[in-house]
Amino acid sequence: MNLSICHRLRDFFISTSIIISVVFSTAVFAENSAKLAPDFSLPGVDNSQINLADYRGKVVLVDFWASWCTPCIRSFPWMDEMVEKYGEQGFEIIAINMDQEAILAKKFLTRYPNKLTIAFDPQGVVAEQYEIMGLPNSFILNKQGEIVYKHVGFRLSELDKYEAEILSLLP
Repeated sequence: MNLSICHRLRDFFISTSIIISVVFSTAVFAENSAKLAPDFSLPGVDNSQINLADYRGKVVLVDFWASWCTPCIRSFPWMDEMVEKYGEQGFEIIAINMDQEAILAKKFLTRYPNKLTIAFDPQGVVAEQYEIMGLPNSFILNKQGEIVYKHVGFRLSELDKYEAEILSLLP
């Protein structure tokens, strides 16, 4: 194999591994390089309105999910536990449903009851602003409303890490 082909193959594998590591990385922001989370106002359960600006001063996990997403099903009990554990310390979760048909989300919520703040984004407008790369996709915001951590997927093996990230932002 000639040297130029070897170099091109090496460059291809380096580029591919960089792309894969970005797509599948979990914590992508350090607190000192955080950027302000896109603001949103979405319909919630029982005709309520969920405004991200109302959560300023709290640590917020914004989670994008859908009824058909198996990892989303696994994430709900953990998220519910985190709100129960840290809610009094100023931690909130806004779980944004991506189903285009509201009935699918309602069936899911009946089957998996929780204490989360649920919002609906059936057109994916907010998801597009957050540039989500899969479901579930979550963002942990500090009290200033900046995205500090981003997670694509939900891995049971990383629950301690997720919780430590939350705790690092609480008093």
